Amino acid sequence: MNFTNLPNGMCDGFVLLKKCEEKKTKNGSTYLDLIIGDKDGELPAKLWDYNGGDMFEAEMVVKIRGTVEQYNGKEQFRVAQIRPASSSDNYNIADLVPASEVGGAQIFDMLMRRVNVFKDSDLKAVVSSIMQDKKDILITCPAAFRLHHAMLGGLMLHTISIVRMAEEICKIYPNIDKDLLLSGAILHDVAKTWEFELSKSGLVKSYSTEGELIGHLVKGAMYVEEKAKELGIKNEKIALLEHMILSHHGVPEFGSPIRPMFLEAEILSSLDTLDAAIFEINSATSKVEKGSFTDRQWALDNRKLYNHGLSSTEHKVNLGD
Repeated sequence: MNFTNLPNGMCDGFVLLKKCEEKKTKNGSTYLDLIIGDKDGELPAKLWDYNGGDMFEAEMVVKIRGTVEQYNGKEQFRVAQIRPASSSDNYNIADLVPASEVGGAQIFDMLMRRVNVFKDSDLKAVVSSIMQDKKDILITCPAAFRLHHAMLGGLMLHTISIVRMAEEICKIYPNIDKDLLLSGAILHDVAKTWEFELSKSGLVKSYSTEGELIGHLVKGAMYVEEKAKELGIKNEKIALLEHMILSHHGVPEFGSPIRPMFLEAEILSSLDTLDAAIFEINSATSKVEKGSFTDRQWALDNRKLYNHGLSSTEHKVNLGD
């Protein structure tokens, strides 16, 4: 974690409280059981002899001072001083939570440059209008609760990654309808902006009630249908785009009500799975040393993964422009 070392052997810095629970010791003393974090990682922490003065809660940014100690062979932060951060403090929330290396606003502009040169005027109108409607939340929204791209700007990074792969595939197979494939790639997860409940930090804290009941696949298809009606557009490509959104999870057990039924839908589903897997593999192997295996990864069929050390495990995306 990114602490500043102090002359007295302590360290301090701004952190996000990822967990904050008031507990009692065996002798009845009150303490705070914490998990503190920034973009570089997280640590368990304890504030002993808590007197209940300042009120602390999860997702709060605080200034913290103390020492890193060993407990049962693992690092733990012993809090000496803690206070809530104020509006006058000089910190950047992007330093405290995982965030895309490239800003969501920049990626949004990259996507819109592609939309603006679509040859299909109907797809161009629908995609452009939905993207502009959702811009403010799209540029910061994570792509997931706990899994791939669960970071500020993660949805835009996941989207541009799929778009870049789709563009390369179109060069290999010229019979692909590029405008249709890119439309599906750009909009496939757009309803996650509606599906998630976001915390103060901008990360996902839970799913909305409607998100649990309906989900982003169905809602995304509804967005397309509603926007097409609003724009007075009626043709089969609107149904094709809706199908791509509905089928991009591939199979019913992963949430798709229908399986892909044409080429562009199949490609989108495969690329969505591939990009998520690349992110998960990089993330998991980056946490172990060269020549070591990870724990079993639930998101990857409960497999162990191996860090062969032949290349970096840092998740980097060549955005192309």
